Amino acid sequence: MAWFKRTEKGIQTPTEDKKDTPKGLWYKSPTGKIVDADELAANLWVSPEDGYHVRIGSNEYYKILFDDNKYTELFEKIVSKDILDFVDTKKYTERLKEAQSKTKLKDAVRVAVGKSKGADLVVACMDFAFIGGSMGSVVGEKIARGIDYSIKHKIPFMMISKSGGARMMEAAFSLMQMAKTSAKLAQLAEAKIPYISLCTDPTTGGTTASYAMLGDINIAEPGALIGFAGPRIVKDTTGKDLPEGFQTSEFLLEHGFLDFVTHRKKLKDSVNLYIDLILNQPVR
Repeated sequence: MAWFKRTEKGIQTPTEDKKDTPKGLWYKSPTGKIVDADELAANLWVSPEDGYHVRIGSNEYYKILFDDNKYTELFEKIVSKDILDFVDTKKYTERLKEAQSKTKLKDAVRVAVGKSKGADLVVACMDFAFIGGSMGSVVGEKIARGIDYSIKHKIPFMMISKSGGARMMEAAFSLMQMAKTSAKLAQLAEAKIPYISLCTDPTTGGTTASYAMLGDINIAEPGALIGFAGPRIVKDTTGKDLPEGFQTSEFLLEHGFLDFVTHRKKLKDSVNLYIDLILNQPVR
């Protein structure tokens, strides 16, 4: 066992030279299952052990939905402003800079157009990593412009919601986005262009109260948390105990708030099937 013994004593390794296990090699699901990160990505970020749908962002959804991951991002230069000079524990401007630096995103939604199963599709996708996917003026504006693009080019529109609700740092300006996006979706309906809404974990607050529930087809991922207010608020308001599984996608499907719950592996096929059926065209 000589190879195991140090011949020199007092050897110290500087902290910066120490070899730690790289982060992100493994993922632990809420049920305690351990999954290799590469295996998880290959399985579309769904745990093969228990079917748990890991929270992902716009990059991953675009990879799933667009053919060969080819798409063009729209309106990518729009950024939020601190209209109200808002300050809580820190300035809103600082929060924006931190979020942009950490996530490499401009705001909590991205809009892109590309081919999905050979046909054009506009997809607006929220990113929870950016200030909890909060809905501010930029989110509403980019969604509105995405809908205008769909109307102009006669392309189906898809919204992927993932949000903690309205952005408090923009106060009433954020709440205005509910009416703004709802009005734009009414124009999309008048133009007879399909709108598919996908609710993912979590879809809450003003997002749920507006565009997330206005689809021609409203779908969700398995196990997603979907609701307006949190369970504690609902219980305190109603004074009643909540049913088991309250605010999960499966519960909402059973009670008629959703049309389908779609596994991520079937998402691309399902979305395009719904579009073909709505347009009364041959199924791709």
